[in-house]
Amino acid sequence: MSGWLKVQRGDAPLIVAFPHGGTELGGVEPRFASAWLAQRDADWWIADLYDFAADLGATTVSTVVSRSVIDVNRDPSGASLYPGMATTELCPTTTFDGAPLYRSFDPEEDEIGWRRKAFFDPYHAALAAEITRLRALHPRVVLYDAHSIRSRIARLFDGELPQFNLGTNGGTTCDPLLEAMLTQVCDKSGYSWIANGRFKGGWTTRHYGSPQAGVHGVQMELAMRGYMAEPDLPDEANWPGALHQSPEILPTLRALIGACLTFAEGSN
Repeated sequence: MSGWLKVQRGDAPLIVAFPHGGTELGGVEPRFASAWLAQRDADWWIADLYDFAADLGATTVSTVVSRSVIDVNRDPSGASLYPGMATTELCPTTTFDGAPLYRSFDPEEDEIGWRRKAFFDPYHAALAAEITRLRALHPRVVLYDAHSIRSRIARLFDGELPQFNLGTNGGTTCDPLLEAMLTQVCDKSGYSWIANGRFKGGWTTRHYGSPQAGVHGVQMELAMRGYMAEPDLPDEANWPGALHQSPEILPTLRALIGACLTFAEGSN
């Protein structure tokens, strides 16, 4: 499978990563019980939503491979990022709602190893290379891991998710000033938000976020209702919903990206 990894280079001290926007099934389509189920939990339209970032000089890194094939934002060892809480694996065996992804097959060790070599390792090699390139140009770089998820998923969280969910692994993956700047943007937005709530930042944020080394990692998980049509019960007839023509949260996203650039380019 070629062309699945996309890197668009810029020279600003900002990388925007899209680990879950893909829907292609990596050549393992016959193993899934349903292609639609294997694609349903994508971060729909996420790269389209942030397409303005490249115009600001940001580098973008994305994969078109579905997270159901392999989740490039999970610990490659298989260790859970949220011990004791419902989540999905490195190679998920269920959807977010708990429906089985495979008919009578779960990925075994050799299969997981193949998927890691084919997709996980190259994705992170590209991400690491861009961090290294930009750190050679700038004293600090922000890695903004862009995500979205349905507003209500009973298996994963109670009630309705806040619109903006900032994750810094409890303040360890970025400078406190950057976190404060981002929470200030969220607070001024008028939308619901939380920092380090249900989503504290996945493996990407935790692995690369190293403020002392000049790399500041943050994850932003958006509730999908803010930018796309989101039915109460997604099915094959109504999902994915359409991207809103002028998403109401777009000015806030621009302000968040702007805050990342202001921080990275500043001397404070």
